[in-house]
Amino acid sequence: MVATDGIRTVVCVLGTRPEAVKMAPVIQALRASPWCRAVVVSTGQHRELLAQTLGFFGIRPDHDLDLMAPDQTLAGLTAGLLSRLDPLLVAHAPALVLAQGDTTTVMATALACFYRRIPFGHVEAGLRTGDLQSPFPEEFNRLTATRLAALHFAPTAGARANLLAEGVAPGLIHLTGNTVIDALRATAARPGLASPFPRDPARRLVLLTAHRRENLGPPLARICAAASALLARFPDVELVYPMHPNPAVRRTVEPMLGGLDRAHLVEPVDYLTLTALLARCTLVLTDSGGLQEEAPALGKPVLVLRDKTERPEAIEAGVAVLVGTETASILAAATRLLSDPAAHAAMAGGASPFGDGQAGPRIAALCGAFLSIKAPSLSGRAAEWAPRPVARSQAAGRPRPASEGTTKRYGQPVSGGSDIRIASTFPPVFRPKIVPRS
Repeated sequence: MVATDGIRTVVCVLGTRPEAVKMAPVIQALRASPWCRAVVVSTGQHRELLAQTLGFFGIRPDHDLDLMAPDQTLAGLTAGLLSRLDPLLVAHAPALVLAQGDTTTVMATALACFYRRIPFGHVEAGLRTGDLQSPFPEEFNRLTATRLAALHFAPTAGARANLLAEGVAPGLIHLTGNTVIDALRATAARPGLASPFPRDPARRLVLLTAHRRENLGPPLARICAAASALLARFPDVELVYPMHPNPAVRRTVEPMLGGLDRAHLVEPVDYLTLTALLARCTLVLTDSGGLQEEAPALGKPVLVLRDKTERPEAIEAGVAVLVGTETASILAAATRLLSDPAAHAAMAGGASPFGDGQAGPRIAALCGAFLSIKAPSLSGRAAEWAPRPVARSQAAGRPRPASEGTTKRYGQPVSGGSDIRIASTFPPVFRPKIVPRS
């Protein structure tokens, strides 16, 4: 909708904490754009975690759908999302709607926009595993969002290639980097960043998170068994596990790890604390997509507790290893990194292949161009980035994976004393193709 003052309404829908983290830079950039009225809708898919994170970034939702319910089914959540999003779209008549990632909130938002013929922009588009069952239901959600989107904001060249392979028109895809790097850089620069763990400063810290739907039950039990064995093997290690509120997670984790010395099971932490834990830890064990992106930017090796990942860039760059959920595999990989300083240094010395910290401003400017707004020029700092080439896999002393091909990788230190190292598959100068709305 175009208001009488010429301002365009852009609705931003989010439902989980990762979406809040990754959409915050976009919302902030949109609100700083004079042409835009950004309306933030919280679906409440992760109620407390979402409110906590939005507050950290100084964002207050304009609407809260309050859809969180204990043991909610995917069908029930989807039905609730569609029924409550539709009247909001009618009331605001937005010129554009944005959502990020692969949750049920994103899929339902794209579908609601399709029904109302409202353009939908997908932030973090193009991630794929090629398996509808892993991750479930996220892979389906991504595919659905792609089929319905008018704008695709791809975080990496690999994501862009996935979209092109599926027949998305090149002019609708924009390589922006991942907004999580924007959020991480801003958070790491805050004063007073201090980790509450380890309790003994002389000990090393392992950060563990596991909550994905496909890992519930026996896979999660195997992960916990590996964590227990790791603590027994390394008396100088403490483990911290911020537990997801899902009761199915806690039913497995608490009996297996709750009584162990040096294992700290804590409630979900805010983003500042999570960043502090990442900065302090020696190693990350996770099935989280976001941590696969964030940890390498802080020089932390990642063991991915999944059989497949939609973020192969970290694996190819040598900063993450896909270990699955078998106890022996997890324990062997973690033992190597905790016992062999050279192996740890090879992974920790790499650069994040996920962005340069300017994705939010890029996306806001591209939205303006799509809506035929005279947005701020993309030829400034947010658009031009000429980093030096690095060959991460060779620097780590490992052969370059065949899937990496001849893609050039770029990286440079971040100014301001931050310990975040950034690399990307962006070309040195970002030149988006703009397709204005007719």
